[in-house]
Amino acid sequence: MKLVPVKIPSIIKRIFPNYVWDFSSSSKVIYLTFDDGPTPEITPWVLDVLETYNAKATFFCIGDNINRHPSLFRDVIARGHAIGNHTQNHLRGWNTATPLYIENTLKAQDAIDRHAPSPVTTKLFRPPYGQIKPSQGRALLQMGYKIIMWSVITFDWEDYLTQARCLDNAIKHTKDGNIIVFHDSVKASKNMMHALPEVLKHFSERGYTFKALSF
Repeated sequence: MKLVPVKIPSIIKRIFPNYVWDFSSSSKVIYLTFDDGPTPEITPWVLDVLETYNAKATFFCIGDNINRHPSLFRDVIARGHAIGNHTQNHLRGWNTATPLYIENTLKAQDAIDRHAPSPVTTKLFRPPYGQIKPSQGRALLQMGYKIIMWSVITFDWEDYLTQARCLDNAIKHTKDGNIIVFHDSVKASKNMMHALPEVLKHFSERGYTFKALSF
């Protein structure tokens, strides 16, 4: 049984006000995010679908995957999407000592800096599994990172979840200014590749635009 709700409750946002959960918006803007890539089997497909709808997104990349697929990583940037740090090895913050967690994050940042065609000036970070200790969060904030959480998580990676339920998670719970989590990973591909085009179509027909995170 999952403990994390599809839609993040307001009380959680109030407990962790220094993390970014959504944006106040009077305009029809949605922020799509993709975790765990770049993945050669999935990420190019995501990029093509986004381009079809003139949509921009933010990709929270694993350092190991950047090092394995640097040209794909550069293609994400070349297509106008934002890049974020998702640690080097997809660490669980709650199970990792803070010094090791920070070291791992900096290793991923080194991969970003080495392979990006130009400097990535805004440092965005999303903790894998949404798990981050207060000490880890404080350290990253002091280093100038924006810690990006989410408004809606689709649970696209869950094997028990049907494609229809994944799509419903995204459409039913998303509002103006929300941040949605998908995954450009093989594990999530069955549900994500069904839901993403439908989400783009549904909200585009209702006058929404999709933007990358920027600060």
